[in-house]
Amino acid sequence: MPTPPNDADFEAAKACFFEGLELLQRGDAAGAERAFVASLVRVPGRPSTLVNLAATRLQLRDHEGALEAADAALGAEPKSADAWCHRATALASLGRFDDAHAAFERSLAIEPGVAEVWLRHARALHAAQHFDRALVAYARGLALDASQHDAWTRRGDLLRLAGRYDDAAECYRRAIEHGGDTGLNGWYLAAVTGAAAPPDAPADYVRALFDAYADDFDEHLVGTLGYRGHEQLWREGEAHRAARAEIGLAIDLGCGTGLCGPLMRGAARKLVGVDLSAPMLAKARERGVYDALVQADVVEHLRTMEHEADLVVAADVLIYLGDLEPLFGAVQRAVRSGALFGFTVEPGDPAGAPVQLLPSLRHAHTEAGLDALARRHGFELLSRTRKPLRDDQREPVDGLYVWLRRA
Repeated sequence: MPTPPNDADFEAAKACFFEGLELLQRGDAAGAERAFVASLVRVPGRPSTLVNLAATRLQLRDHEGALEAADAALGAEPKSADAWCHRATALASLGRFDDAHAAFERSLAIEPGVAEVWLRHARALHAAQHFDRALVAYARGLALDASQHDAWTRRGDLLRLAGRYDDAAECYRRAIEHGGDTGLNGWYLAAVTGAAAPPDAPADYVRALFDAYADDFDEHLVGTLGYRGHEQLWREGEAHRAARAEIGLAIDLGCGTGLCGPLMRGAARKLVGVDLSAPMLAKARERGVYDALVQADVVEHLRTMEHEADLVVAADVLIYLGDLEPLFGAVQRAVRSGALFGFTVEPGDPAGAPVQLLPSLRHAHTEAGLDALARRHGFELLSRTRKPLRDDQREPVDGLYVWLRRA
């Protein structure tokens, strides 16, 4: 049996504990961790201190440390709902989803009326792709606290992916009602209702999407989705490139991890890749084929280029751009007469608007709309073919492979 603390140790531990709570409230998680550890040195094994230490380490993204503190708290107090919740959150962050789900269920069995636990569980189920269970958990959490706009958005995303567009729309409306990002949720809302959409995908959304996607991008896009659009686009332009005497500067717009780079390298004296995402550019740099890589919005980069390009390629990029007028204008400015512009788009409904935001959150463009854009900006159509881009739910998704020449 541990020796009970003397009065001096207990008072010192208590002072450190309350200091930790105050620091945590002020947003100083690192200071709070030091205070809680100091408290535990004076009075080891105190459950309330360990629970707060676990919560603090979660804020610091020290998931192993949070798990250690939560387990220690549970060793002293097995029915601590907070400790089970922190254990579950740490496990989910470590990718140990089965153990995380079991721990969330233990927490909710003890205290079933805590919205935050339901919503953390929902996010973990979502991440583990247990989508039906995640929908239920989001609903339970939101029934307890409807003000959580992020949960409304996440639930809307699951419903959108399930094809339940009316239900998804209601979630996005509730997210906006409770203070969620109007631009982002409005964009999602337009995708499932057919309402007028913003001209482009929100830049923060695109950057965050691809920052998180960088490590698994090639494996998922090429391996899982069977994407070959970059290779097909390059093949479609072979005859057009052969007709040119020389290609000096080539630009790979939205280069991502550099899938187009090895294809383009041998065709140009200088190859530049442009992308919004720094992690994507880091992957592209590993290929060692680009002369320069630039982190920038593609339109802004084209507008500020000092040298004229002979070739611009945008593979699987224009799906994130709705209004292509600025892009075409920027390409027109950035290239010399006779330069080539090759790109892919998803084909829109010919009876619809020139630009259509799909429930997949990709933009589709009609052939007539593209033709009008090309004429306005001084491009002539060299070729346009319709062939698969990738798979979605094991079904091929068609794309348009377009090559233009600057008049």
